[in-house]
Amino acid sequence: MGTRALTFVYSENDKPLVNLYRQYDGYPTGHGAELAEFLNGFKVVNGIGAEKTRIANGMGCLAAQVVAHFKDSVGGFYIYSVDSTDCGQDYEYHVYLGGVGKEIWVRVKDRGCNMFGLTLSDMDKCIFDGPVSEFVTFCSEKATA
Repeated sequence: MGTRALTFVYSENDKPLVNLYRQYDGYPTGHGAELAEFLNGFKVVNGIGAEKTRIANGMGCLAAQVVAHFKDSVGGFYIYSVDSTDCGQDYEYHVYLGGVGKEIWVRVKDRGCNMFGLTLSDMDKCIFDGPVSEFVTFCSEKATA
């Protein structure tokens, strides 16, 4: 049985741009760690310059890069409507601009799905919310917990 996850990427105005569904390995030490590794070091800019770092020209560009990074073959990952919020997911990852400097942040929710795909209402809780640098640590600490 797969550990399903949804990954939402939000615009600069906090509107959902994309909803990426992952069929398996959606837990923080799986998909979370892969997402953290991918996002770590990214900077969101407004306009492309001579900068050599890992950049995204706005959150729409970042959303496209996230999809391109994870979708490399048939199956496994699917694009769902941003209105699809109950897909039997065990975890949700919300990628947005946060903090004073408007850097990339990630919020992780444990949806507590059971084997029938039904969300247990008392398990729908936020287990992490912070910048990517702390998200990397969160995912690695989950691996050793």
